[in-house]
Amino acid sequence: MGTVGVLIGVLMGGAFFYVAAVMGLILGIGVGLIGGRRFFLGIFIGTIAGGILAWVLSGPDNVTVGAGSGAAMGGFLGIWISMLIDLFRRKERPTVTPSDQEV
Repeated sequence: MGTVGVLIGVLMGGAFFYVAAVMGLILGIGVGLIGGRRFFLGIFIGTIAGGILAWVLSGPDNVTVGAGSGAAMGGFLGIWISMLIDLFRRKERPTVTPSDQEV
């Protein structure tokens, strides 16, 4: 979120740069502490890939827009992949029902 905050600040310019960067860092640290690392990895990869793709396709003027769009898609994919990983972990664990236990 710090990366996205910096990119938003760069796009808006002026004092918004510092405000957006600080807010992004604070939110990023908070979510990271509660276990959102897979989510952030998706956002980070999406930001870099979107920025590079925008640079290659339309030049350096649109890098911030491409990076922001890539971060949004990376966040979406990060949540989706995280949910699938959790689903597969639940299927692998055997569940014990009361009827299976010996009395």
